[in-house]
Amino acid sequence: MHTWSTTAGLMLLVFQAFSQNYVLDKYGAIIRGDTSKKSIAVVFTGHEFADGGEVILKALKSARIKSSFFLTGYFYRQVQFQTIIRHLKKDGHYLGAHSDKHLLYADWTKRDSTLVTEEEFTTDLGHNYLAMENFGIRKNDAPYFLPPYEWYNKNITQWTDLSDLKLVNFTPGTRSTADYTYPEMAERYIDSEKIFQSIMNYETESATGLNGFILLIHIGTDPRRSDKFYNRLSELLQALQGKGYTFLRIDELLK
Repeated sequence: MHTWSTTAGLMLLVFQAFSQNYVLDKYGAIIRGDTSKKSIAVVFTGHEFADGGEVILKALKSARIKSSFFLTGYFYRQVQFQTIIRHLKKDGHYLGAHSDKHLLYADWTKRDSTLVTEEEFTTDLGHNYLAMENFGIRKNDAPYFLPPYEWYNKNITQWTDLSDLKLVNFTPGTRSTADYTYPEMAERYIDSEKIFQSIMNYETESATGLNGFILLIHIGTDPRRSDKFYNRLSELLQALQGKGYTFLRIDELLK
């Protein structure tokens, strides 16, 4: 599960990259595409759960759009998840890496404190790509890497670059990543209506709307959450398409 919070989001210092085609945060990760174009990349991450797989696949197919899925090596190796992975690949969605064992790379409160060595990082990431090869996905096919917990620092960005990959993360500003929360988390729990409205409100209130957004949702969540946000995905896609947005794979958004 992921534990990003609005507090962490406020730590991001965003600036426009020199190419003007994407936005970097202060740690060097790409967190947004071209803000002058009405294009969005909806990305899904997965590690332990895949309960939303069929619903998500159906929603994407109905909307006739391609999306991106960043999955751990653990996810790729689970027999019960392999059917949905093959369907995603067959339908032309981007399948990428999310680490092998979903490691925590940096301390939650002292972000510049790296919790893994470069060797541990490289070995773990390599195992993720080995698991992907079983589905015919080569490293060159998946050059963008989305880190576990969506949490990293400059060391991780540098090590990703040295691995000939590019670190990407979600665009801050909405509560889409809180779809993993469940009622037992008390004040941290965010229901699907609030998540939905946070996205629509940002689109309305921001000068650049959701242009170039990398919008992150989970392919599955803890069973303790019954209010599954992925059940609102079709409604969300229709609403945003009605506002003129197109949806791209992450490699198309950032090409």
